[in-house]
Amino acid sequence: MRKIVVPTDFSENAFNALKYACEIFKYEQSEIFVLHAYADEVYQLGNITDRSLLNKKKEEVEQRSVEALEKILERIREYSPNPQHTFRTIPAFGSLIDEVNDLVNRENTDIVVMGTRGAANDRSITFGSNTLMVMKYVQCPVMAIPEDYVYHAPRELLFPTNYLIPYKRRELKLLCELTGSFRSNIHLLYIDPMKKLSLRQEDNKEFLKNELKKANLTFETTEEKDKTVAITKYIVHQNIDMLVMVNTRHSHLEDMLMPSTVNTLGLHIKIPFLVLQNIAR
Repeated sequence: MRKIVVPTDFSENAFNALKYACEIFKYEQSEIFVLHAYADEVYQLGNITDRSLLNKKKEEVEQRSVEALEKILERIREYSPNPQHTFRTIPAFGSLIDEVNDLVNRENTDIVVMGTRGAANDRSITFGSNTLMVMKYVQCPVMAIPEDYVYHAPRELLFPTNYLIPYKRRELKLLCELTGSFRSNIHLLYIDPMKKLSLRQEDNKEFLKNELKKANLTFETTEEKDKTVAITKYIVHQNIDMLVMVNTRHSHLEDMLMPSTVNTLGLHIKIPFLVLQNIAR
């Protein structure tokens, strides 16, 4: 069974991400956890110094959270009455990162699907602070869905790589099964002016071939030195439906998650963004 976490702040962007999760995993038996972490809402109510008053505020916010989560369940079941999907709602008094990580570890979940921005985020930015933090620190793959993105099947995926990362089988299996459901093409883009691969890179490339065997793989090389420019050009010219990257030290993603480059990339990319994590679980 596929286990999916969908955080929500009750914005339409968050609900759109939930719809996307239901669509992209529509062929799989799935348990979908709709999580609302509300600690910030309690503490933002003011400088509360009385413990009994804090507990009262926590109860009020939790009750609102429970009611709002029930409304989301009604909406999503009406939108996607898929008998293969079951839903669990989780109101949690804690920070988003801690609660998502706890849920990921407790339930051994496969993926987090969320909006690129929350209700309170500036419309001029590409990714909200919560989305960036989840991408960087949550210990499982994260898929970010752009605001107002209208679902269509992910037929063409772009996977930029330097072939230096020791990929995780579990995460590549997720990508393999996802692409197999839609008979997708994965474009593996090597961004480096040096075309000759080392033996280590050749081995990692072969590993990718073996693990992603359900998809049609295309291996490309670009001499473009600017990673953001190279990825943006490829997405536009090849009509890419999803961007896939790996989060690890010294990776393309680490360079691109700097605020300036993320926002530059976001000017041109309005497609789902799947971040794989190079960590053991």
